[in-house]
Amino acid sequence: QVQVVESGGGLVQAGDSLRLSCAASGSTFRSYGMGWFRQAPGKEREFVAGISWSGTSTYYADSVKGRFTISRDNAKNTVYLQMNSLKPEDTAVYYCAAGSSGWGPQTPYNYWGQGTQVTVSS
Repeated sequence: QVQVVESGGGLVQAGDSLRLSCAASGSTFRSYGMGWFRQAPGKEREFVAGISWSGTSTYYADSVKGRFTISRDNAKNTVYLQMNSLKPEDTAVYYCAAGSSGWGPQTPYNYWGQGTQVTVSS
């Protein structure tokens, strides 16, 4: 079993950067693909980015491609989401998830964190 805890959210201005972290428990962390999702008020949860077990493959939603970067440090059991050039439409609760069978938007992720709020003011 894996437990994941997000951190790093906050209130920033448009154009700023923010780095989210997702700390995972358990020695099997490196066996899981990891994904970041977000949910804005009144909207469905959407996939943001995913990264493979080894970290060599990544996948991004078109809306964040070129601005966000997902990475992982298996020695620290941590996944990161570097967010640059933030826009007000990036405002959402951001969730980290662990998947035993992949890291894409359709992966049936097994474990989810509680989320961290990101608010981008204009």
